[in-house]
This record gives sequence, structure tokens and C-alpha cells, in this order.
Amino acid sequence: MNSSSTKLFPSSMARPSRRDVLSAIGSGFGMMGLSQTLPAATATTPRAPHFAAKAKHVIYLFLNGGPSQVDTFDPKPMLTKYHGKPAPSGNLRTERKTGALLGSPFQFPRCGKSGLEISEIFSELGRHADDLCVIRSMHTERPNHEPSLFMLNCGHVLPGHPSMGSWLNYGLGTENQNLPGFVVLCPGLPVIGPQLWSSAFLPAVYQGTHIPNQETDPEKLIQHLRNKQHNLEEQRKQLDLLRQLNRMHLKREGNDSQLESRIESMEIAYRMQTEALDAFDIRKEPEAVRARYGDGPFARGCLLARRLVERGVRMVQVYYGDGQPWDNHDDILIHKRLAQNSDKPMGALLQDLKDRGLLQETVVIIGGEFGRTPSVEVSGLVKYQNGRDHNNHGFSMVLAGGGFKGGFAYGATDEFGFKAVDKPVHPHDVHATILNQLGMDHLRMTYRYSGRDFRLTDVAGNVIKDLIA
Repeated sequence: MNSSSTKLFPSSMARPSRRDVLSAIGSGFGMMGLSQTLPAATATTPRAPHFAAKAKHVIYLFLNGGPSQVDTFDPKPMLTKYHGKPAPSGNLRTERKTGALLGSPFQFPRCGKSGLEISEIFSELGRHADDLCVIRSMHTERPNHEPSLFMLNCGHVLPGHPSMGSWLNYGLGTENQNLPGFVVLCPGLPVIGPQLWSSAFLPAVYQGTHIPNQETDPEKLIQHLRNKQHNLEEQRKQLDLLRQLNRMHLKREGNDSQLESRIESMEIAYRMQTEALDAFDIRKEPEAVRARYGDGPFARGCLLARRLVERGVRMVQVYYGDGQPWDNHDDILIHKRLAQNSDKPMGALLQDLKDRGLLQETVVIIGGEFGRTPSVEVSGLVKYQNGRDHNNHGFSMVLAGGGFKGGFAYGATDEFGFKAVDKPVHPHDVHATILNQLGMDHLRMTYRYSGRDFRLTDVAGNVIKDLIA
């Protein structure tokens, strides 16, 4: 029989267990959530980290589909020199057949005081080069979207594991009890969809709340949020009645974590009526601010991310778009169009966070599930042979804020950009380092399920201290 319990804190801290808390209050977290005023502790109440934290929030800008490292953050002069020729050492095995080397059509100017080389298609990000920490030696296990998406989001290549946002919610709670602690913004669904922000075996209250951000009007953005039949006082009476019914149920049947999570989710939805419509209404931003971000779902997502972390939301994840738009097998020049829609809002977000004093306490992550091959794809599945296949052997990820070094490149791929060869970094290492910046020891933040202590970093991961300022 499956069993679960939390092990967030070492026994030396003498923190009461979840069972002790539930026993003491008699009717669980959900019952506390149904009181008229916010209780002293709920499942999402902010909790102290293991040690002093440099960051409080995470914004994950996910360029789903797999952006090419050799066209964005990892310049390779040798790739240009050998354009159209076979790689001297041969091509590594990826998902599809590849041929000769394909030089990048983009220039890589040196940016900022640091001289960090960033592709011309990300000129706005280039203006923030001195705030960017570029990892050029990422690698993961599979050249397929699904397992790599799971790895970057959940720390495992297989489904059924909690997402990073759910782990953060579980470990740290959230600072605003009137909004979800983990919000996911995407106009449709990326490949796999809700499993990427699932809480899996963690209590359901920690799962991500998906908001399809193709609308501007918050009433359309979050449909059915406002109850048009009953006012807040009448709804409060309904929830009080549910409190009594659930108390009777729990007294008869015993504690039920799923019921508690559902109750607390209903409470959050009730409280969201007063704050969410304001938080998600970007029309309240000055016109000049909105102009800096630009228009479109990703631009709105970046602006909403700033508004949400400003209000205490623990993690916001913004997917670039529906499906896998950065999956450019046919023509790498499509990257330029995608960058035109993403570069401006990413730059605006970094500047906005910096101007408001939020960048130092917010970890901003930019990247996809893997990179792309330096060799051209020649499989029979492409119409044009000017694109790149998936590449899990070597790719780039960008970190900013939250105590990470700026104007800094870490690690390297080989001279053509195919494989991480210097200071290889696995997603487990990135997750461990991000948790470290949030004051959490990835080895100690565990959840016992089915007879095993699970964690975001599985049984691996090292904090990369060289990335930290």
C-alpha cells in the first residue's frame, strides 16, 4: 500500500509532523481554510527555508520546442568555417538523420561591459548581458520532446513526478494566500500539457494553475472566476456549510489529503475573486510599460509574470506558445521570427524587475527542453534542408537574478557545438542550484511516497557554486 509523509525539515528542528498538526486541529488543513479569516497555517502558508535565501521567486521562460544553442547563446566560428562540410569527428546520434555542418546565419556581437557573445536575434537580451549567466554545457538523456520536457520541468524523464513549481510550493509555501502559488501561462498547451505542472504524488494543492494567456480582459482570461449568481457573503455561507459537512465526513472517515487539497483549492478560488482580477489585468499598467513588452501571448505572459511575483506568487512559468514552436527541423531562419516575438518582452521583464528591485530576489530562467544539432537535418520528414534536429548532447540555458553571476558564461560544448565537453551540467545540477538560491537543500527537501523518499533532483544533482555571485 502506498504511503506518504513529509520530510522537509531535519528532526533536530523539532518541527511537528503533518500527522501531528492534523491530529491537533482535528479536521485537517482544509478545515482551517474554511474559516472566515485566513488561519495561522495552511498547506500554502510561507515556510522558512533551510538556510538564508538569496531569492524568493522563480520565473521560468520556457522556449518550448528546443532553441538552437549555436544560433542563440553559443557562438561557433569553426561551424561557420566548416559550413557545408562533414563534421571531422562525425555526427552524434540524435532523433533523425543529419548531414553536413550548417553554419549559423546570425552574427554574435559582444554585449555589455562583460563582452558576452549573444546572437543578434536576441539584441534586447544582449543589452542585459551583464545580468545574464549563460550555461553553455547543458546535456540531458533523451533527444525526444517528452522525456526532455519531463526532465527540465520535473527532474525525471518519465511522467508521474512533481514539477519544480510544485516542489517549491510544497517546500516554501507562497507569500500571497489570495493567489495560486504556482501559475503557468500558455495560450494553448505545450507537448504533454498539464503533466508538466502536475503535483503528482504531492498534495494536489501544490499543482500549477494553468491560465491560457491569449486574452487581455481578466474576465475572459480567467473564466468563471466571478460568481454572477451569488455575492461574496452568500458564497461564504456556502463554504461554511461545506465546512460543517466536511467536518462530519472527516470525523467519520478520518483524514483525507485529497479532500483537504480540494477544499483548500476552493478556498483559494474564493479568495482569488478579490485579487486575481486586479493581478491579471495588464490594462492597469501604464501605456509606456505595456509598449516596452509589446503585444502577443508571450509578451503578456512576461508582464503578468512580473505582476504575479510582485504580489508574492512563488513561481510563474511562461511557455512561448502552443505545441513546440521552436522545433525548427526545416528552416533555422524561423528562429529569427520567434525571437522577434520573445526578445523584446524578455528584455522588458529583466529591466522591469531590475527597476523595481525584484531581480535580485527573483531567479529568471530562459531555455527549452534541449538544443539543436550543428549539422543540417536531411531526413525525409523535412521539406527544406535548412534546419536542425534535436540535440540533447549539448545546449544552453540562461539564468539571471536571484544571486547568479552576471555577464558570465559557464562550460562549453565542442568546437562545433554538438556535445558538452567542459564542465557538463545536467538539469539535476540546475535544479539543485536554483533550490540553493531559494534557501533549500535539495538533499533535504524530500517527500516520502510508496516507501521511498523522493526529491526534485532524484538521486543526483550538485550545487554549482561557480554560478553564484
